[in-house]
Amino acid sequence: MTTYTPPKVWTWDTESGGKFASINRPISGATHDKALPEGEHKFQLYSLATPNGVKATVMFEELLELGHAAEYDAWLINIGEGDQFGSGFVEINPNSKIPALLDRTGPEPVRVFESASILMHLAEKFGAFLPASGPERTEVINWLMWQMGSAPYLGGGFGHFYAYAPEKFEYPINRFAMEVKRQLHVLETTLADRPYIAGDDYTIADMAIWPWYGALAMGLLYDSAEFLSVHEYKAVRAWAEKIAERPAAQRGRRVNRVWGEETSQLRERHGPQDFER
Repeated sequence: MTTYTPPKVWTWDTESGGKFASINRPISGATHDKALPEGEHKFQLYSLATPNGVKATVMFEELLELGHAAEYDAWLINIGEGDQFGSGFVEINPNSKIPALLDRTGPEPVRVFESASILMHLAEKFGAFLPASGPERTEVINWLMWQMGSAPYLGGGFGHFYAYAPEKFEYPINRFAMEVKRQLHVLETTLADRPYIAGDDYTIADMAIWPWYGALAMGLLYDSAEFLSVHEYKAVRAWAEKIAERPAAQRGRRVNRVWGEETSQLRERHGPQDFER
């Protein structure tokens, strides 16, 4: 095995980086001028059906399921083609990550970026899926922040080295596999005695965690179910499958999806009729 000795000063090697090397770079900002499209609804979502993108679309569909006035346009941001570096997108999210939301319900448009921020913004606006106050609210936010801090180990850590890196290296795969299994055990012990992540009710904590760890438990992420022995986490899988049966979750997973079976895809979403096409 070749030992890597870091140089005194790091420089960017455009030839390294694996599957996503063409869109990763050490600087921020727009690479090209491109205005974002806008539809007729008050909420304009710019996203892709990655786990982070699914959080937002599931939230919108759950709000609509309850009868809230949460109609939205969902526009595709193809991160593989660098859409997130267009000038219009960078104006909404200077970090160039999906999802990003433009809320036009007030006198002036409000930009909302980071998936957890979008979930909280919508939950507070509509008074849904997040308790207004007290220990119950704190518990939901605890788990929402847990997801935001934990998922990079699953995605950028385990997912990158196990599925996307140009070569397989034992140390990082073992390191991140250990951490992901520890996180699954945290969820397993929590869900052993409660129906949802934060307690008795379905909340934005579930919507945040499900697209990542629910998909993992159901064998839908990185083709890693056998490697991680996800069958051991019975409570997590039962919780994941319960959410997967929700009509709003099923619709939310389809929005801005451009891979998989054709019936699972919905490139853009501008109204409920789009799911029938």
